[in-house]
Amino acid sequence: MQRGTRLPARPTEGAGIVDYLTTTDHKRIGLLYLFTGLGFFLLSGALSLVMRAELTFPDLQFLDESTYNQLFTMHGTGMIFFFASPVVFGLANYFIPLQIGAPDVAFPRLNALTYWLALSGGLIAFSGFLVGGAAAFGWTGYVPLSGPIFSPGNGSNLWIIGLAFSGTSGILGAINFVATIFAMRAPGMTMFRMPVFTWNMLVTSLLIMLTFPVLTGALALLFIDRTLGGHVFDPAAGGSAILWQHLFWFFGHPEVYILILPFFGVVTEIIPVFSGKPVFGYRGFVFATMLIGVLSYSVWAHHMFTTGVVSNLFFALTSLMIAIPTGVKFFNWIATMWRGRLRFQTPMLFCIGFLLMFLVGGLTGPFLASPAIDYYVHDTYYVVAHFHYVLFGGSVFAAFAALYFWLPKMTGRMLDERLGVAHFWLTLVGMNLTFFPMHLLGLEGMPRRIADYSASHADWTLLNVIITGGSVILAVSVLVLGWNVVSSVFLGRGAVAPDDPWGGYSLEWATSSPPPHHNFTSLPPIRSERPVFDARMAASKATVRG
Repeated sequence: MQRGTRLPARPTEGAGIVDYLTTTDHKRIGLLYLFTGLGFFLLSGALSLVMRAELTFPDLQFLDESTYNQLFTMHGTGMIFFFASPVVFGLANYFIPLQIGAPDVAFPRLNALTYWLALSGGLIAFSGFLVGGAAAFGWTGYVPLSGPIFSPGNGSNLWIIGLAFSGTSGILGAINFVATIFAMRAPGMTMFRMPVFTWNMLVTSLLIMLTFPVLTGALALLFIDRTLGGHVFDPAAGGSAILWQHLFWFFGHPEVYILILPFFGVVTEIIPVFSGKPVFGYRGFVFATMLIGVLSYSVWAHHMFTTGVVSNLFFALTSLMIAIPTGVKFFNWIATMWRGRLRFQTPMLFCIGFLLMFLVGGLTGPFLASPAIDYYVHDTYYVVAHFHYVLFGGSVFAAFAALYFWLPKMTGRMLDERLGVAHFWLTLVGMNLTFFPMHLLGLEGMPRRIADYSASHADWTLLNVIITGGSVILAVSVLVLGWNVVSSVFLGRGAVAPDDPWGGYSLEWATSSPPPHHNFTSLPPIRSERPVFDARMAASKATVRG
C-alpha cells in the first residue's frame, strides 16, 4: 500500500473550562456551537410547551395575549437562528477539516470570533424577557408590527441586535469554511473526492455569503426606523412595508436551504455506511445541491402570494421546480439502500425517519406553491404543519442522526443503543401526533399565532388536545436523549468507542476517537471519495496475500 501523508505535530491544549473558552481549535469550537445549539433547543422547546399548554383548551388559561406573542416569537427565533444554525456550524466546524484532511480551519481566531458573536446574539435576543418583554411580532419581523408604534419596547431592539450579531457570525463563518475547503484539502483530495457533507457545506456557505448581508442590512434599516426617526418601511412617509417582506424572504427562503442542505449531507454520509454500499449517484448529489442553491433565490415571493404585488405564476413555477433536484436526492438515497446490507442502528433509524418526515413536508409544499390553495390556507395551522415537517422532520431528525453517528468520534464513548432506539420511536410518534393534526386544523380554518379560540369549535379542541399530548411525548424523548448523553459520556458508562465504530468511509474515521489536537498523525492515500474504505480493502488484500 502506498505510504500515507505524514503531518507535523502541533502543541496540545488543556482540557479545562478556561481552555475551552479561549480555544481556537476547530473541534472545541464545534463542540461549543453544538452545546449552545442544544441549550437554545431546550429553551425554545420549553417555550413551545407553555404555548401548547395554553392552546390545549379554548379561552385564555394562564397567559395573556402579549405574553403568548412573545413566546411564539422567541420560540421561532430561537429554533431557527440559535438552534439550527449553531448545530450546522458546530458540525461543520468539527468535521470539515477532518473530512478534507486539514489540521484546522483557515482562520482559527476568526472561527472563535464567530462562535462568540453567535452566542452573544442569542443571549441579547432572549434578554428582552428581562427588560419589560421580548419581541412579540413573530420571527419574521413584519412591519408595521415590528415598527416603533406597535412594538415600542427595548425587547424589540434587542431582537434586532441579536439577529444582526448572528448574521455577522454566519457571514464570517461561511468565509472561513469556503477558504478552508478551497485552500486546505489534503494531497489527493480533489473537489470530486470530497465527502458530500463537505460539498453541501460549501454550497451552504456560498448561500450564507449572499443572503445574510441582505438580512443584516434590512435589520439595520428597521433599527434606524425604530430609533433614529427613519421611514424606510413607513408607507405614510413614502416608505414601503412590502419592502421588508421582499428583503426578509430573499434571505428567508434560501435560509430554509441553508438549514437543510447540511443535513442532506449528514444523511448522505450515514446511509451508505449502514447500507454497506457506496453512495449511489455521487455527482448527482453534488449537482442537485448546486441546483437547489441556485433555485433558492427564485422562490422567495411565494410567501407573498396574498399581497397582490408579485407575479404569482412565476413564483409558483419556480417553487415547483425546486422539487426536481430534491427528488433526485430522494431517488439516490433510496437507490443507495436498495439491495444493500442494511443495519438498522440508531443513526440509520433517524435517517429513515428524516426521509419519511421530510417527504411529508415536501408533499405539502406544492399545495402551498399553488396560489389558489395558498389563499385558502395562508396564515393557518396548515402552514405551521408544513414548515415543522420540513424543519423539525428534516433538521432535527438529521441532527439526531449526526449525534448518534459522530458523538463517538467526538467524545470517545458510544451512546446506549437501546436508549437510542427508544429515543427514535418517541420522537417519531411525538412528532406526528404534534404536527400532523395541524394540517387538519389549518384546513378547518384555525389561524396561526393566536392565544385563544372559541369553545364553539369542538373539533379544534380535540385536535389541540392531541397536539399537546404529542408535544409532551416529544419532551419525554428529549429527556431520554439527555440521559443517554449524560450517562454514556459524562458518567463514563458508554462503551469506549473504537476509531471507526461504524465502518465509515471518509477521513474522520482514519484518526483516533476523539481526534488529537492536530487531527491526524498520518493520512491514507486518497484515490476516491471513500479513502478509509479503500485503505481497509487494501489492508485486507495485503493480509490475504501475507
